[in-house]
Amino acid sequence: MHAYLDFERPIAELEGKIVELRQLAGNDPTMQIDAEVGRLQQKADQLVKETYARLSPWQRVQVARHPGRPHFCDYVKHLFDEFTPLAGDRAFGEDAAIVTGLARFRGQAVAVVGQEKGNDTKSRLKHNFGMAMPEGYRKVQRLFRLADRFGLPVISLVDTSGAYSGVAAEDRGQAEAIARTIEACLNLRVPLIATIIGEGGSGGAVAIATANKVFMLENSVYSVISPEGCASILWRRPEKAQDAAAALRLTAQDLAGLGVIDAIIPEPIGGAHRAPDEAMSTVGDQISRALGELSHMSPDDVRRQRREKYLAIGRDLK
Repeated sequence: MHAYLDFERPIAELEGKIVELRQLAGNDPTMQIDAEVGRLQQKADQLVKETYARLSPWQRVQVARHPGRPHFCDYVKHLFDEFTPLAGDRAFGEDAAIVTGLARFRGQAVAVVGQEKGNDTKSRLKHNFGMAMPEGYRKVQRLFRLADRFGLPVISLVDTSGAYSGVAAEDRGQAEAIARTIEACLNLRVPLIATIIGEGGSGGAVAIATANKVFMLENSVYSVISPEGCASILWRRPEKAQDAAAALRLTAQDLAGLGVIDAIIPEPIGGAHRAPDEAMSTVGDQISRALGELSHMSPDDVRRQRREKYLAIGRDLK
């Protein structure tokens, strides 16, 4: 049974009853539970559908952070063949929060980059919860140079609460590293396609998401700061995170309306964590379509389209 979020308690109760009935039937084969289980399952499915149809911004933040949601490494296993990781920035060291490499995507050679949060205590510590140090972003710049040299489209999968903000990161030039990576995104002469698969937090996300096409999963979030960070700065009260989430306009639906992203990728009912394989396949289909649209453009046109896309954001807002 997967982990339930706070707002999913009524769903958890119903699905818990189904599990209890099946356990009882397992101990007593004479029990007839099919009709009751069917009724409860239908009720639970309807409740999931209704609940996820009216999620608040804060609830979407919770779904985006769900521990069962597929992470970067899951997407690599599901969507890519022959993935070969590239480590190190050739200046300071390796950063495990950002993973880069070369792979084949549905037969096409590509470069791949994304943040990995980890899925248990050991892997989360190893990957620093997806919060990259400067050497992580300099590693991305190295990958971009390689992709440009060999004409490889870049696929970016974004999932971070933000770049690491500790003293060590600032000492090593975090702001400069992020700025240079955004510049590298804008200068690429190959297609760059970014998908927000969970959290897209601050410059840590923008650094690998300044792309020709930017997609968001239906329950992902993308913002300049986390709701908790915003609440602590504006109200000095962490319990105001829900109000901050609403004010930040961080949902895929908000950002599509503002023209910040190009499309929303639908998730299975109940979120990507309920049917991860289906969610990842849908992401793959969207990326494939985008690559097809950009494949006929010249290198100069690819770069021009990307730059003009960002210059146009906000121009028509009232």
